[in-house]
Amino acid sequence: MNNKVIGIILIIVGVGLAFWGYDVYDAAGSKVSRALSGDTPIEAWVGMIGGAICLVIGIIKVK
Repeated sequence: MNNKVIGIILIIVGVGLAFWGYDVYDAAGSKVSRALSGDTPIEAWVGMIGGAICLVIGIIKVK
């Protein structure tokens, strides 16, 4: 595969993961959990950080 195609796919996946992570972070169950214990669900961190990493790698590959 061409590096630009891989980069575009990584950008799309990165945006999707970041959106999913934020959605998990903003969910009602997460808000209650954060209010009671102060902990953020690991799924939210994995989604947002993984999405950011995929997005950065995708941008680098497209250039």
